[in-house]
Amino acid sequence: MANSKMIIVEGAQGAGKTTITDFLRYAIKYTNLYRLTGTSDSGKAGKEKATIMYRNLMTYIKSLENLSVNLLFDRTFFTEEVYCRLGFKEYSFSDVYEKLLKELSEMDFDIYYITIYLQDESIYEKRLERDGKAIPEYAKFKLESSINQQREYLKMAEEIKEKYPKINVINIENSRDFEEVKKQLLDILDN
Repeated sequence: MANSKMIIVEGAQGAGKTTITDFLRYAIKYTNLYRLTGTSDSGKAGKEKATIMYRNLMTYIKSLENLSVNLLFDRTFFTEEVYCRLGFKEYSFSDVYEKLLKELSEMDFDIYYITIYLQDESIYEKRLERDGKAIPEYAKFKLESSINQQREYLKMAEEIKEKYPKINVINIENSRDFEEVKKQLLDILDN
């Protein structure tokens, strides 16, 4: 019987994942935050790198079952799948993604998959006004890209909910007052 939570927060660039994961990290006792970015290699070698990285991550997570430590992830292999679905990568990750998702669903954690989204997609424009750093073209902050990502993440959340009932799938609308968002999150996570 699970005595630890695994919370995976996903969503488009500009949706507010960093703010939410930073809050959860300190609001829930015994929680470790992992912020993953994936690989920038969009060619064939990128799939191999991503596969190895995420398989090793799953081995690591499995080793932490029932240690009374909560795991909080700001992005995981779901991001790799979304970027592949949207054509940002030259390969399909779906075969690996399905195996990782099945393995995840069988782990002994209370698993929460949270998609952060903005009901009013025009809000992304203001949130994406950031100084660009040396990042791949597909990952640059762009309004259209964030909207397409959001739609794919929400679609993915429905797929997970339908196929894996053990995973608690939650969609959090994040354009409201942050105090409301924090209260909703804590109510859902039973703290």
